[in-house]
Amino acid sequence: MKKTYWDARHNCSCFVIGPGAELTRCSDDGEPSGTAGRPMLDALLGSGIRNCAVVVTRYFGGILLGTGGLVRAYTAAVKAGIDAAYDSGSVSGCTGGTMLRIEAQYTDLSGIQRYLSKRGIEDPEAEYGEKAVLRAGIPTGEKDSFVAALTDLTSGRAVVSDEGETLLQKIRHKGDGV
Repeated sequence: MKKTYWDARHNCSCFVIGPGAELTRCSDDGEPSGTAGRPMLDALLGSGIRNCAVVVTRYFGGILLGTGGLVRAYTAAVKAGIDAAYDSGSVSGCTGGTMLRIEAQYTDLSGIQRYLSKRGIEDPEAEYGEKAVLRAGIPTGEKDSFVAALTDLTSGRAVVSDEGETLLQKIRHKGDGV
């Protein structure tokens, strides 16, 4: 970005890597310490977006804004970029979940699919063989209620097993804030 915007006063940046934000960095790029990179990073972390880098380029006006104004301006720029990315459909937030494997008879399949759809799981992964096998990511902490509901729904015929942790796409609505 510094090569592209070589004539800008500052190209402040931050990034978050890993589903649990295992690696984060930020740079004020010459702005007063803590007025650009850290507020940008806080906005990015708060959005839930991971494996992402953000650069905000500033040409003029920093000294006129003061330190509080710089913090607000850089935070607002990151939030505006995140909103634009969500609105364009080019990014989605993630949250933790559990992947369930559901093995069922074909006679139970439509009821299971209706239940999953009602719970917001529209297109589970499916394999069709002697029995139908669906893989569905569910929010962390909801495993027991899912298993109980599927057991009741199929009179115990469905075999549900936990395949471990996964990331789930969060649905974000306009105005949710970051």
